[in-house]
Amino acid sequence: MPIDLNDRLNEQLNEGKVVRRQRTLVADPEPRSVYLPLISVDDHLMEPRDTFLGRMPAKYADQTPRVVEDSAGMEWWQFENERIMNSGQNAMSSWPAVERTGGPVRFDEVRPGTYDVHARVKDMDVNGVAASLCFPSMVFGFCGQRFTKFSDRDLGLAAMRAYNDWIAEGWVGAYPERFIPQQVTWLPDPQIAAEEIRRNAERGFKAVSFSENPEALGFDSLYSGKWDPFFAACAETETVVNLHVGSSSQTMVPSKDSPPPVIAAMFEINAFAAATDWLFAGIPSRFPNLKIVLSESGIAWVPMLIDRLSFLESRFNKDSDGGMTTTWSDALTPMEVLARSFWYTSFFDPTSYRLLDVIGENRVMMETDYPHSDSTWPDSQEFIKLQISDLDLDVQKRITSGTASEVYRHPLVALPAR
Repeated sequence: MPIDLNDRLNEQLNEGKVVRRQRTLVADPEPRSVYLPLISVDDHLMEPRDTFLGRMPAKYADQTPRVVEDSAGMEWWQFENERIMNSGQNAMSSWPAVERTGGPVRFDEVRPGTYDVHARVKDMDVNGVAASLCFPSMVFGFCGQRFTKFSDRDLGLAAMRAYNDWIAEGWVGAYPERFIPQQVTWLPDPQIAAEEIRRNAERGFKAVSFSENPEALGFDSLYSGKWDPFFAACAETETVVNLHVGSSSQTMVPSKDSPPPVIAAMFEINAFAAATDWLFAGIPSRFPNLKIVLSESGIAWVPMLIDRLSFLESRFNKDSDGGMTTTWSDALTPMEVLARSFWYTSFFDPTSYRLLDVIGENRVMMETDYPHSDSTWPDSQEFIKLQISDLDLDVQKRITSGTASEVYRHPLVALPAR
């Protein structure tokens, strides 16, 4: 059953099921010993109050997305006539585990590192993170789907462009060696999306956060062929396509009453489904140079998918209508395309590293998922050592930074001296 996480949180707030409470900010941790410097390819941010300040066209000055405060002291993001809760889900690393909640929060109730780039770099230094690739908060959607919900499409497009300007200038621009520039794009029109990819590539963007399933957001199916201009632009500019779990605004859970731990435990199922769908939609076959990353995907499901692809290929008669030819025309096998075009991200898959020869040692990258509930911050170095220290050192370095550096064309810089 698909669950829209943003809608669920706002419904719970309106029903009185989510309430505000006092929280204790965790103390600034001591710097951790660095086992291997990390390029984290999946972190998140809370967009600060001034994200759109001075970046919207003059004609939209009165409709600029902004943070407003109600009479009860709660802060909301205001989009046209709609208010969206700033959820604690976006800042879980701010508090001790027993005080974590998805309820509404003010900016002064969360760690500055969630929204302030200077504080974020300090939190990265503590954790041995040399560079980070950041996704939007749940307010804006992991692929920026919030902008498609504006009733005025032109306003939504202008806001999306202003958001990318803030990423370029206000976030990455402050520490270009420490952040991999990632954009969101315009989902309602693949042609405009393609133009945005080319425009942003010229100013240094290396990646785009796209939806794992745009059809679930009300847009054209991956099988329609209508996204080809967008994929062509990504391939041409070497822009990596990141598919974050939940970027369709849905995650799979068994029941409508399944609690949050069920959603968290089943996250990887979305990645399994997305990789399979993208394979058989023929996208990496038509665009063999396209780099597709399953973000926050984990790697435990990859051997299972490889086994299934192997079985399907051997089981069916390719020359019959019921065989693979109805959905597969690439000269390469699905397993070969998977091995060429897809990469995966991991923060805790200790058992799966025993099957690294199956998954591909140059297909796996690491993340900290700061500041979400799954985040290994500030102890990511210990988690790294726990999981991969038995591997060959060159392989360890590839997993922690080398592959990410190659995929995103971002050098590994030295961490500041301590």
